[in-house]
Amino acid sequence: MADDKDVLRDVWFGRIPTCFTLNPDEVTEREAEAYYLLLPRVSYLPVVTDKVKKHFLKVMRAEDVEEMWFEYEGTPLKWHYPIGVLFDLHASNTVLPWNITVHFKNFPDQDLLHCPSNSIVEAHFMSSIKEADALKHKSQVVNDMQKKDHKQLWMGLQNDKFDQFWAMNRKLMEYPTEDGGFRYIPFRIYQTLSDRPFIQKLFRPVSPDCNAHTLGDLLKEMYPDALTNDGERKRYQVLIHGIEPLLETPLQWLSEHLSHPDNFLHICVVPVPTD
Repeated sequence: MADDKDVLRDVWFGRIPTCFTLNPDEVTEREAEAYYLLLPRVSYLPVVTDKVKKHFLKVMRAEDVEEMWFEYEGTPLKWHYPIGVLFDLHASNTVLPWNITVHFKNFPDQDLLHCPSNSIVEAHFMSSIKEADALKHKSQVVNDMQKKDHKQLWMGLQNDKFDQFWAMNRKLMEYPTEDGGFRYIPFRIYQTLSDRPFIQKLFRPVSPDCNAHTLGDLLKEMYPDALTNDGERKRYQVLIHGIEPLLETPLQWLSEHLSHPDNFLHICVVPVPTD
């Protein structure tokens, strides 16, 4: 892959200042103070919130504690979405810090998957990497890796070790020069105003006449409403890691440089704020 390490590093070290407060309906033995944390955009809530749990357990009785879950303004936060995606989808136009409510009761089974341990997150993460490699290389790269290589990817993410992760992940970003890119681009398009979890279809980085497809080409085919026609007021922001890339940006470059550690390009389409 093109070695644009500064971009990779900026993506990896993206942080969201967050304030965790305990849901007022929880039974506590004394007042629970808020807990502040810089959340890594590329990680997952269960991986980085051990300190949050310990902080609030100090004021609670063991019998009042069930599985911890998080909510933002009434919306339960899906732990299997990367943190940056959750923020961009639900809170991208709010004032920081991001205010998340912590719950230990009334787990919303209809909205969230249970996550009793980080091994569940690891299984989900590795499943996404394998799915992405099936799209990019017919699974050839991930199948050639050993179990310890898979573990290195997960441990790199879990322990926030950029070099450890990328020493292995760069193999997943390579392709033969003559191909001009991956077989298909692993992407997911999320919409705030939709009951559908996300859009995910097959899309090649290069057109049949060998032109590089762009972000605009992808949106035109998958979600044309996200684009602004001439003379129209802009209705949507198209966010990747909290920024709005130019629609002319080649999709292959975005996939190599702005994918999350799970190797998917997570694209959030959110309404432009009306204020």
